[in-house]
Amino acid sequence: MTESANGKRRLTTGEGIAGEFPHTLPGVRTEVVLFDNSDQMVQSLGSHDEALRYIEEQFPAVNFHVRGNELTISGPSSDVPRIMRLLQEVRGLVSRGTVITPAVLQQLVALLRSQSMQNPVDVLTHDILSSRGRTIRPKTLNQKNYVDAIDDNTVIFGIGPAGTGKTYLAMAKAVQALQQKEVSRIILTRPAVEAGERLGFLPGTLSDKIDPYLRPLYDALHDMMDPESIPRLMAAGTIEVAPLAYMRGRTLNDAFIILDEAQNTTPEQMKMFLTRLGFGSKMVVTGDITQVDLPFGTRSGLRIVEEILQGIDDVSFSVLDAADVVRHRLVGDIVNAYSLWDERQRSRIKQPATKEQRGDHA
Repeated sequence: MTESANGKRRLTTGEGIAGEFPHTLPGVRTEVVLFDNSDQMVQSLGSHDEALRYIEEQFPAVNFHVRGNELTISGPSSDVPRIMRLLQEVRGLVSRGTVITPAVLQQLVALLRSQSMQNPVDVLTHDILSSRGRTIRPKTLNQKNYVDAIDDNTVIFGIGPAGTGKTYLAMAKAVQALQQKEVSRIILTRPAVEAGERLGFLPGTLSDKIDPYLRPLYDALHDMMDPESIPRLMAAGTIEVAPLAYMRGRTLNDAFIILDEAQNTTPEQMKMFLTRLGFGSKMVVTGDITQVDLPFGTRSGLRIVEEILQGIDDVSFSVLDAADVVRHRLVGDIVNAYSLWDERQRSRIKQPATKEQRGDHA
């Protein structure tokens, strides 16, 4: 692949003239994609061809040649149909106004590899909420299934590692429900678990001590609502952000309730929270069972609740994993690395110690 003076890609194959593809080589397939106009081509291939470069990186054995509004693709017969399907989905996204970036392509490739029955375009254009120039939508198949579970059930558990959108998407659904008058208030809660510092030794009032635990929920709210309206809604009780301990003894009617960081609840706290459910309400419980901050020997309520509630109608469990991480690419790699390390540690514990490890002598 070379560049001509006018910036167009040209292929030098070693046979024929520059710009020609060898159509007769065994195992090679050639397809031509014709775009309606240059604007559609730019929207599909990305600004400065960044989307096309991403596709080239994913399929290094395939050659691409751009000429006018045509994109010619030539390569292994196993790869070219996959690229054609990818570009078909890209054009579908473009037609719905989605800006094609490498990140969008990465999500699209993952959806195609999942071989789901769901249309990738429908997954990536399922808008939940538009706020301040941003549209919040699921970006992976598991996220779309999670959002659908929230629509279809009363009690929903979103379980997965950091960065999978489990709390953020739940918050978006809560704001959507409030705006559509499906509920009259949003209640956001977290267990205030001490992770190193004692609450009593932190400076300030009780509110000052508790606020840092609830800050991620405030941050998500500010992403989705007019920041100036939030204090007014909180003063009116339309939005309530409180520690889990404040839920005891209450019945929560006509509300969208989110329990975040639920891996740090005890079984007793989890039971207490779930039994707060009132009429016309929906509960979403989110957490990461690999990041429990409870004291050693204390069981996590989130770890055992699926076993307890399995099979109960109108209760759904959605599991997200490293493939659903939508933060920096390294976050997914870090989550995978820790999972592999945990598996090695568990395997090491199960294996009997050798004589040398036990300190025995022959």
